[in-house]
Amino acid sequence: MNEEIKDIRTATITQKGQICIPNVARNLAGFREGTKISVVVYTDRVELRPLKKEKMNEALLCMLASEDALAKNWLSKEDEEAWKDL
Repeated sequence: MNEEIKDIRTATITQKGQICIPNVARNLAGFREGTKISVVVYTDRVELRPLKKEKMNEALLCMLASEDALAKNWLSKEDEEAWKDL
């Protein structure tokens, strides 16, 4: 990997598995509130990449549309309680 390192920061993973992406990283990657990202897992690292619709295939676009539609109908406090331990 001959990539230039722009910045190094740390983040802490919460009990729910969440992290705060440092501002400098969000700005370089173009992440904004509501940005869909892909999480790419390798054996030695994890990459967060912005999802760009012009680079997605039809199947992925369909999956994202379904995710948004299902979230509106199925994402309730009752659903969260029912699925929390899975």
